[in-house]
Amino acid sequence: MNLNQITIPSLNLEKSIPFYQKLGLKLIVRALPHYARFECPDGNSTFSIQQVDQLPSGNGIHIYFECDHLDNYAEELINKGIEFDEMPNDKNWLWREAHLKDIDNNHLILYFAGENRLNPPWKLA
Repeated sequence: MNLNQITIPSLNLEKSIPFYQKLGLKLIVRALPHYARFECPDGNSTFSIQQVDQLPSGNGIHIYFECDHLDNYAEELINKGIEFDEMPNDKNWLWREAHLKDIDNNHLILYFAGENRLNPPWKLA
């Protein structure tokens, strides 16, 4: 099994599409006002946004995007006007993460984990 796509809710695709393009995702389907799909710059995964009348309540969605050069990438995004809630920093689970929110307040985590992504020291045998 391979994870192919994640779809998140949005109140306004016209505002969300440019935000995700700034992140580096390539728009491949534009079916406004209800749907948009992006291709991730690395790998074969896609990411889509679906128009909703109301956003879910509670903690919401956390979406992780892996970045090989996280600190440089975060700096590039800041220069494009993207605001971060938390700049890149090392976590005790051996990942380096930066946190931000999209237009609809979905929680995005840009991270680099290297070998620890699939093989942390505490991995089950």
